[in-house]
Amino acid sequence: MLQLPAATAHRVAADPSVRVLVDELACCALEVGSAVTTGLLIPELDAHGTARITAVLMSGTVTHALAPSVLAQWQSVPEPKIAIAVGACASSGGPYWDAPTVVTGIADLLPTGGFIAGCPPSPSALIEGLLAIVGPR
Repeated sequence: MLQLPAATAHRVAADPSVRVLVDELACCALEVGSAVTTGLLIPELDAHGTARITAVLMSGTVTHALAPSVLAQWQSVPEPKIAIAVGACASSGGPYWDAPTVVTGIADLLPTGGFIAGCPPSPSALIEGLLAIVGPR
């Protein structure tokens, strides 16, 4: 079984009660990195701190070979949690939607609470979409 890299944990600067786990697949992960360098996301230093909700940002093209690892990562996250598809690839398969090896969106694999559009979405659109999906404090 293929393995995903370990998810990195962050907090949203505008609402630190929201913990964000990033799977760091493909180019959308670069925008997450930009959100960190611009201060929109803050690296989580205390992994045992409480969170109102954990948002799992799924980005990049998910293949059928990678699907079991995506599911295992999702199942390892404690409640309360929400999966969010980031970008075209995670939402619909992106430009690879018709490839027989590609899952046409993570909603085919796990319960998805929302979608953030873009290819890739800008860092500010990423945070704005994330906060709109998880709701106010």
